[in-house]
Amino acid sequence: MSDTRSDSARATASERAATTERDATRPDDAAERGSTLPAAAVSAFCEGLALMLGAGIQLDEAVHMLGEHLEDASFRRVCRELYPPLAAGEPLERAVRGVGAFPAHAEKMIAVGERSGRLEDVLGNLAAYYDEEDRVFAKVRAAVGYPAALLAVMSVILALTVWVILPVFIDVYEGLAGSLTAGSSAVVGVAVVLGWIALVLTIVLTVAALAAFATSRTPAGQERLVRFFERMPLTRRAMYQLALSRFSAALAAYTAAGLDDDAAMREALATVDHDELRQRLERAQRAMTDLDRGRSLAQAITEAEVFEPVYARMLAVGTRVGRIDDVLARLAGTFFDDALAQIDRVVNSIEPALAAFLTVAVGATLIAIMLPLVGIMGSIG
Repeated sequence: MSDTRSDSARATASERAATTERDATRPDDAAERGSTLPAAAVSAFCEGLALMLGAGIQLDEAVHMLGEHLEDASFRRVCRELYPPLAAGEPLERAVRGVGAFPAHAEKMIAVGERSGRLEDVLGNLAAYYDEEDRVFAKVRAAVGYPAALLAVMSVILALTVWVILPVFIDVYEGLAGSLTAGSSAVVGVAVVLGWIALVLTIVLTVAALAAFATSRTPAGQERLVRFFERMPLTRRAMYQLALSRFSAALAAYTAAGLDDDAAMREALATVDHDELRQRLERAQRAMTDLDRGRSLAQAITEAEVFEPVYARMLAVGTRVGRIDDVLARLAGTFFDDALAQIDRVVNSIEPALAAFLTVAVGATLIAIMLPLVGIMGSIG
C-alpha cells in the first residue's frame, strides 16, 4: 500500500513538474527570464517558504503552493522554474542559483541554512532583511520623487512667468511710453535674464530628478542612487547607517545559521559595498585573524570603530551571554531606523528650500520688471 502511494506521489510530482516546465517556457514569460526579483518579492518568497516549512510541508510542495496563490507574474515564473529541480531532489540553493532571480546574498544564506540544518530560521531572517531593504528603497524613491514633483510644478510656474507674464509687461511699457528708456530697458533685460536663468536651472534639475526617479524603480538603479547619496554631504551619514544596518542584519543571519565568528564576518563583509564601512570592517577582520592579537568579534568591531561606543558595549554584552545574533538583529533595526530618520530630515528640508528658490526667482523677476512701470507711472503723474 505504501509503495503504491509513493509511486502515485512521484507520478503526481512528475506530472506537475512537466506542467511547470511547459508553463515556464510560455511566450508571455520569455521577456521576464533573467530578471531579478525586487526586495519585496524576495521577502515574501522567503517568509512564505519559512512558514510552510514550519508547518511540515515539503520544500517542492511549498514552492508550488506559493506559485499558485500569488498573482505577481514574475513571482509565479520563478516558482514554476524552481519546482522541477526541487521535485527531482535538488537542494534549494542549487535550484535558486539555476533560476538566477535572487540576489547573491540570498543564495549564499540559503546555502548556509541548508548546510547547517537551519533553513527555516535563515529564510525567516532573509524575509526580515529584504523587507527592511524594500522599505529603504521606498524611502529612496520618495527622496527622489517628491523633489521631482515640486521641480516640475516650479518649471511650469517659471515658464509662465518668462513666456507669458514678461511679454505682457513689456507690451504695457511700450503702450504707455512708446518705447523703453535706456535705464528701463536695462532693468527689463536683467529681469528677463533672471527669469531665463531660473527657468533653465529648474528644467535641468527637473529632468535630473525625473531620471533619478525612473532609475530608482529598478534594483540596479536603486544601487546606483545609493552610491550617489553616499557621496552627498547631506545623505552621507544616513547611507553609512544604512550600510551598517545591512551588515548587522547579514552578520546576525550568519551567526544564527551556526557559522563561527570568523566565517560569519567574512561572509557578512562580502555583502558590504560602502567604502568607509568596508575599510573599517576589513581592519576588524584583520584583528580577528591576527594570531598575535586574536581579538573576538565584539572586540575587533569596537577597536575598528565600526559601531558607536554604546552599541559596541551592547555587542560585547551579547557576546558574553551568548545572544550575539539577537543583539545584532536588534542593532540592525536601530541603525535602519536612524538611517530612515536622517533621510526623512533631508526630504523634509527639501520642500522649504525649493519653495524659497521659487519665491526668490519669481519675486526677483517680477520686481525687476515692475520697477520701470513704477517710474513710468510717476512720470505720467
